[in-house]
Amino acid sequence: MIVIDINSDMGELPEALADGSQEALMQFITSANIACGAHAGDEQTIRATIEQAQRWNTAVGAHPGYEDRANFGRVELSLTGDEIADSVYRQLVTFTKVAEECGADVAHVKPHGALYNQAARDPQVARAIAQGVRRWSASVVLVGLAGSVMLDEFREAGFTIAAEGFADRRYDADGSLRPRRFRDALLAVPADAAAQAVRIVTLGEVLASNGQPIPIEASTLCIHSDTPGALQIAEAVHSALRAAGIMLKPLRDRAS
Repeated sequence: MIVIDINSDMGELPEALADGSQEALMQFITSANIACGAHAGDEQTIRATIEQAQRWNTAVGAHPGYEDRANFGRVELSLTGDEIADSVYRQLVTFTKVAEECGADVAHVKPHGALYNQAARDPQVARAIAQGVRRWSASVVLVGLAGSVMLDEFREAGFTIAAEGFADRRYDADGSLRPRRFRDALLAVPADAAAQAVRIVTLGEVLASNGQPIPIEASTLCIHSDTPGALQIAEAVHSALRAAGIMLKPLRDRAS
């Protein structure tokens, strides 16, 4: 039987915590990547999101990004490797403090936004992330873009890795995520996201923006909680995978 994890980036939008929409999403995912207070969030949102994950038996992970709240961590910064490592480490220390207070185990780490995208193509950035995480713990799973150099660097640093595919994002022909500046970068129609998720998991491929099939081997699928209609997308992806006979398990059980 095919097994996959569904993850989502969370703890980024206070209004999603307040109106219950974030917790509603928890029922359709198996791993939560929680903002660590740099690009978004604070100790209060970290705690609230962890508590929601615990209620749904969802695996808890850290989601560090560039310390650039004004741009939500989605603008590339020119930092040295040491600066990136130090920033990642600081965020994980903050995150762990709250997780320990909640009695939660931190299962994985997934970089956010521009930091993630840079690491996917720049081994030095990926190496710096790994160094920052290792200073904190060497026993967590590192999540990175399937087929990218960041996974090679994470593995070389001795980490267990999880290759990530995206249900709600379109791909370019080189296997990278289509930049958000393009109007078709998001798959906001639930049926389209569900079809892409099933295609990735069952066929090991995704259709790029030009219609070209490209191979992708993923052990976890991402649905962004801030994508318009995220709840409907998550429900559709969850239902389609289950209908295809695919078992859903948390990332802590799916890393390879």
